[in-house]
Amino acid sequence: MPEPLTPHHDGSPLHVSSQAPGLGETVQVRLRVPESFGPLSWVGTRSNPNREPRFDEASLVATVDGWQWWQAAVEVENPVHGYRWLLIGDDGRQHWLNQLGLSSVETRDHDDFKLVAHEPAPEWAPASVMYQIFPDRFARSTAAIGAGAATRPAPDWAMPAEWNDPVDPVPPGRSAQYYGGDLDGVREHLDHLESLGIDLLYLTPVFPARSNHRYDASTFDLVDPLLGGDDALVRLVEAAHARGIRVIGDLTSNHSGDAHEWFRAAQAEPSAPERDFYFFKSEAEGGGYESWLGVPSLPKFDWSSAELRRRFIAGPDSVVARFLAPPFDLDGWRIDVANMTGRLGSADLNAEVRQTIRRTMLETKPDSILLGESTNDAAGDFQGDAWHGAMTYTPFTRPLWSWLQEPGSPAGGGIGFALARVPTFTGGDFHAAHTTFAAGFPWSTRLATMNALDTHDTPRFATHARPGTLPAALGLAVTLPGIPVVWAGDEFGLTGEDGEASRTPMPWGSEASPEVAPVLETYRALLRLRREHPVLATGGIRWLAVGDEAVAFVRESAAESVLVFASRSAARLEFDAAALPAVDAAGSLFGAARLAASAGRITLESDAAGFAAWSLPGASAPAWQGDSAVTRHE
Repeated sequence: MPEPLTPHHDGSPLHVSSQAPGLGETVQVRLRVPESFGPLSWVGTRSNPNREPRFDEASLVATVDGWQWWQAAVEVENPVHGYRWLLIGDDGRQHWLNQLGLSSVETRDHDDFKLVAHEPAPEWAPASVMYQIFPDRFARSTAAIGAGAATRPAPDWAMPAEWNDPVDPVPPGRSAQYYGGDLDGVREHLDHLESLGIDLLYLTPVFPARSNHRYDASTFDLVDPLLGGDDALVRLVEAAHARGIRVIGDLTSNHSGDAHEWFRAAQAEPSAPERDFYFFKSEAEGGGYESWLGVPSLPKFDWSSAELRRRFIAGPDSVVARFLAPPFDLDGWRIDVANMTGRLGSADLNAEVRQTIRRTMLETKPDSILLGESTNDAAGDFQGDAWHGAMTYTPFTRPLWSWLQEPGSPAGGGIGFALARVPTFTGGDFHAAHTTFAAGFPWSTRLATMNALDTHDTPRFATHARPGTLPAALGLAVTLPGIPVVWAGDEFGLTGEDGEASRTPMPWGSEASPEVAPVLETYRALLRLRREHPVLATGGIRWLAVGDEAVAFVRESAAESVLVFASRSAARLEFDAAALPAVDAAGSLFGAARLAASAGRITLESDAAGFAAWSLPGASAPAWQGDSAVTRHE
C-alpha cells in the first residue's frame, strides 16, 4: 500500500517568502498539511536564535485541493537562522518536521530548515548546467591563433603521448603523461558545449606546474604557456561569454607545488617572508615540512601568514581578484581541497580563509560563484558564509552509484571511499542517504551544489552502470536540486576504473558512431529538459514514492511542476492521488514510462530501467498573508 500523505515544507518560493532575507527581516514561511493527517490544535515553528528556543504560532490561511496551508512569521535573528515545524494534534500527538522529514520525537538543530542572511549566490547559479574540462585531455588547438599545440615542445617533466594513446594510470605516467591539450583547443570546441546546452564551464587548474593535472602550481602569476598562456585564457573566456557560457577556474588553497616560487624562496632563506607561508618542522620535530596527505610535491599552506593572504586571497592585488577582473574576467572559482584548507592539528583557519576569498570576490566581481571541494559530509562548512555550493559526493554521487551500479563494483579512488567496493543500495537507501546529507545544507546551498555522476577524481559512472541506467542517473542529476555536471567525455560514453583512468582524451570525430550518437542524444535531451523548465532549478521538491527499483518526486513552483520517475529495472510505484491533484493535465516530457490515475491512486510503471518526466500545472497555493495573520509566542 502507498505511504500516507505527510506535511510538507521546503526552502523554495512556494514555502518561503524571501529567498535572500536580510538580518532582522521577518520572513513568512508556509506548511502544507494533508487534510487526511487529522485535526490539529496547534501548528507553528520552533527556532533557536542565539541558542534559545522560540516558538511562532502559525495560522491556517487556506485549504486547497485537500491540503491545508499554514503560515507563520519568522524573524531572521542570526545570519543562519534554523527553524522546524511543530504540529500538535487534537488528540495530543506531536510531530516535528525538518529537512529529514516527519518525526514523532524532537529533532536536531543540524537538520533544521534554514534562513540565510549572508550575501546570496548569483541569481544565475541554480539554473546553470556545468561542464568540467581537464585541459590536457580535451583538445589540441589547430594554430589558427597563436603557435598551436603541436608546435610546443614537451616540458622536461613530461612523457609525451599521442592523442589516441591509452591513459597510463601508474606512476610516473599518471602525473607525467602529456597529451598537449590547450585552452585554444577548448575554444575551438565551444560549438560542442553549446550543442549540449552547457552554460557554465569549469576548468581544472591552468597555472604552470610539473604535472598534467596542474594541482602542483609553480606560480599563480600567469597561465601555463603550455596551455597558450594568458592570452589564450582571455580568448577562451571572451568566446565563451559571447555564447552565454560562463567560465570558472580552479585554485589550490590548501597547497602549492614544491616547485612554486614561494616554496623555493622559503627553502632557500629561512628569514624570507615566504617561510611563513608553509609549515616547516623544527629539527626536534624531524625537519621537513607538512604536505597534502604526505605527498612531498604538495607542501601545505599555513594561513596564519598575513602576507600569504595578501598575495593569494585578500584584496584587489590577490590571485583571487586578478583573474576575476579584466582581461581574464573569470566568473568564479572552484577551490580544491576546501575541506582541508587552513586545517592542521589544533589549527583551524578554514572559516577565515573561505570568508576572505568570498569577500574579495564580492569586492571584485559580485556576480561570481564560489564552489568548494569537500569530499565527505560538507554541511559544517557550507552554511552560506562563504561557499555558494559544494563539490561533494555524499548527497548525490555515492548514493547514486550504490543504487545504479552493478553490485560489487570497485569504488576506485579519489573521493574518499573507505572500502574497495561500492555498497549496494535499494531505491529507499538512495533516498535515505541523499536526504540525510542534503538536510545539513541550507536550501540556497543545495541549489548551487554540484550533482555529478563522476568527476576527474572518480571512476566514470558508465564503467560499471547497470544496463540501461544512464538516463536514470543523468535524469536525476538534472532534476534534483543542484547544478548538473558533465565531466568531459561522459557524453561520449567513456569509461575509466578510477580518477586517473577517467582522464581520457576526448574522442573527437566519433560523434556520429553507433556507440556514441545515442549517448550524445541522451545528454542533449536531458540537459535541454533542465534548461527549458526553470522549476528544475529553483522549484521545491516533494518525494512521492520510493521503492527498491524506482523513485518518484515532483519539483514544484506556482508556474509549473515536473513529475519525475527514475527506475533501474522494470518497476511500479503507487501513491495517493491527493498528492498530485493535477495529474490529469500531465504532458510527457521524456521517457516511455506510463502514468495513470484510477480509484484514488496514481501509478507509475516502467518495463525496464529508465527515466521519465511529465509537465504539470503549477502548484495551487494561496496568496501570502500579512503579518497580522501571525501571533508571536515567546
